[in-house]
Amino acid sequence: MSTASRPRLTLPADLLPADGRFGSGPSKVRPEQVDALLRAGRTVLGTSHRQAPVRDLVRRVREGLTRLFSLPPGYEVVLGNGGSTAFWDVATLCLVRERSQHLVLGEFSAKFAQAVAAAPFLAEPVLVGAEPGTLPRLGDVAAGVDVVAWPHNETSTGVVAPVVRPATTGAEAPLVLVDGTSAAGGVLVDVAQTDAYYFAPQKSFAADGGLWIALLSPAALARVAELRATSRWVPASLDLAIAVENSAKDQTYNTPAVATLVMLADQVDWLLARGGLSWAAARTAESAAVVYDWALARAWAAPFVAEEAARSPVVATVDLDPAVDAVAVQDVLRDNGIVDVFPYRSLGRNQLRIGLFPAVDPRDVRALTACVDHVVEALREG
Repeated sequence: MSTASRPRLTLPADLLPADGRFGSGPSKVRPEQVDALLRAGRTVLGTSHRQAPVRDLVRRVREGLTRLFSLPPGYEVVLGNGGSTAFWDVATLCLVRERSQHLVLGEFSAKFAQAVAAAPFLAEPVLVGAEPGTLPRLGDVAAGVDVVAWPHNETSTGVVAPVVRPATTGAEAPLVLVDGTSAAGGVLVDVAQTDAYYFAPQKSFAADGGLWIALLSPAALARVAELRATSRWVPASLDLAIAVENSAKDQTYNTPAVATLVMLADQVDWLLARGGLSWAAARTAESAAVVYDWALARAWAAPFVAEEAARSPVVATVDLDPAVDAVAVQDVLRDNGIVDVFPYRSLGRNQLRIGLFPAVDPRDVRALTACVDHVVEALREG
């Protein structure tokens, strides 16, 4: 039945979650972050990013992330304009010396590999992939590879990958670049296992886009300096060396998205005040258990990711039986204020994708599953 011809279904008020936002990015923004933005509208927004108020804000973000991720000595928090897509270009230009190897889990991990493959000054990358919804293994690092890269969490499929340096036998270990975007702040990670753990702030950090953040190791910083000394041309807006220099001054090269910084800073403070990354990871794991246990208990639903250890705690993907129209379910949910549980656009599955970032209350996740049960039953009867 099309949306136009389907009668509106009103869900019982006692079933509804207190907050119906379950998007996988942008994600739920807490009201307190909006309050922080309103306060900043009278003090920080509309002022120079090279003056003390905005630089203090950037410093607060950098210091907060250093604490949240327990950064090892020598690691730096570096910020730049753009999102993860921009950082793939930054890394292609400023971190890959000659050849990279990529673990491809889905849409987003493939895009970084495509950026490297398009660079005329680099060798063809080594790709290790598998079918969407499964977790490939990196295996041996190929000869000549100086960067290995993979996502901590593949947002398009709901697969989470371990973050562990691969064993290598060469004289120089490759840099390890991990895209943390949808995992960062919601999944435990040992940043020391990486040389660049990078992310955009619109997932667990519940901020808007417009920025990328990278946690860079001393080895990554040395690679940046090494490549800067070569004849490789790098646009200033994508020059990681410039971003490193400006971040050390608590600023960005160009005017940043200050509203994003305000919401990011408030979210980092909120996470730290509740126990930091361990608290956040426990909260997302609780929400994920609700979704996966619910799906496994239904004859008409199943986790898309078959391997239990590879199921994401922050982006849960659930396949529905073909007899249950996922689009119709999503439409009814949206009519009732429960939004953004649609699958990734190019995956093409009869599926729900549920964002379970730290700002999402596990009680609301339980309410969501009850609402889906109600909708499926009503659609079957209708």
